[in-house]
Amino acid sequence: MSAYDGMHDDERNEERRDGRNGRDEERTFAALPPARGAAFARTWWGRAWLKALEDTALDGEQLKKGRRHARAGAVGAVSVRPGRITAVVKDRDGTAYRSDVLLQELSEAEWDRLLDLAVESAGHIAALLDHEMPPHLVEDAAAAGLELLPGIGDLEPECGCEAWDHCPHTAALCYEVARLLDEDPFVLLLMRGRGERALLAALQERSAAGERAARERAAGEGSVGNGSVVEGVSAEEAFAARDILPPLPLPPTLPPAPGEPPSLDTETAPEPGLDPAALRFLAADAAARAHRMLAEALAPGHAPAETPLRADQDAVRLAAGAPPPWIAERLAAGSGRRRAELDLATRAWRFGGAAALSVLEEEWKPGREATVRAGAVLAEAWEEAERPVLRPAGAGRWTVVGADAQLRVGADGRWWPYRKERGAWVPAGPADPDPAAALAGLSEGEGVDEAGVRAGDEAGVVRAGTVTGAGP
Repeated sequence: MSAYDGMHDDERNEERRDGRNGRDEERTFAALPPARGAAFARTWWGRAWLKALEDTALDGEQLKKGRRHARAGAVGAVSVRPGRITAVVKDRDGTAYRSDVLLQELSEAEWDRLLDLAVESAGHIAALLDHEMPPHLVEDAAAAGLELLPGIGDLEPECGCEAWDHCPHTAALCYEVARLLDEDPFVLLLMRGRGERALLAALQERSAAGERAARERAAGEGSVGNGSVVEGVSAEEAFAARDILPPLPLPPTLPPAPGEPPSLDTETAPEPGLDPAALRFLAADAAARAHRMLAEALAPGHAPAETPLRADQDAVRLAAGAPPPWIAERLAAGSGRRRAELDLATRAWRFGGAAALSVLEEEWKPGREATVRAGAVLAEAWEEAERPVLRPAGAGRWTVVGADAQLRVGADGRWWPYRKERGAWVPAGPADPDPAAALAGLSEGEGVDEAGVRAGDEAGVVRAGTVTGAGP
């Protein structure tokens, strides 16, 4: 649970307006639990707040005491209003002091400039609605002479202990407010003079006014002599004017080869856990893929984009690029495979990518309709005298009797040849819609001949000219 989530809703939403166009509000946040061991600021704007405090305070020892106070939960409920934050902070002996920190408010003219900057970018408004401080808004405001975040000397302390500089009590208050800022940058904007509701209402008003002005300009530019407005252009007219419109830029040319990855040989040692050689391998792979994708995109009638791969599939794709053995070992471990399993998966990938890998590792169970269709395809694939003897060997798999050969059908209806090596079935060729062509793709001596038919007769499994068990 975050610090912000721990606040009581009634206290978090308590607001007081003084009637000046809803400009001033006050929000009171319940005392936060101790922050033992946790950082006071996670966001960049929260850290900027603390930097302003630490750069301003003259006595670092007072800041250390303030951090200890804040970590111990010595800061009470925090009141935030334009130009000021307030809380009661207790010393170790229980003595309580009212502590205030003042921050200069923005003027009305400055707020107008800031709001104009915010509505220029939908991203600024989206970030604020998501309770984030958009860095570009802060940068644009600074360029316009508006400082949203405090700087050196901007956090002015006032404390009942009568210290003239930041004391442990005002420091503790600032550290506590950094936790609030992490969760809601509107806390900072309220200190600068505008509460969340008033600010969002002003942004909405400006956005609507901008949209109305844009529509009016468009209507004026689209007006014809009789005062009517042209509502766009029909698709038929746009296509008819294609030969007189400015031409589109030419597509990029395909480089003769993929680019080389940058050199990572520097005098600075890499961060722990970062392997420059592995990074170079990944960069070279990314360049090769980009080159291939561009070539496919420029080809006439190019195919649609590839389906994204899962992490375990992409590990096999990388291994198929013949990386150094130590990278292959890491790919095997990262994909949950033993090295021998990765080598087998790589072999399948080279025959047919993700589809071949699926046939190897994922047992597809065809339904009744797919089983009947596969049986019909097998029955029609060979002439009667040439048909091998096939024995079902599991879901979507048929073994050729008398030969170390097997056919597997994928979910897409294509047939994949396998052969037995050292007692295990391994991919032996690319897929083919025709099971006979898939088997014929096996290297010489590993195919199917009449010996397979005779062996089947002797075993009493099936006679030549028939296929049995076309399915699991």
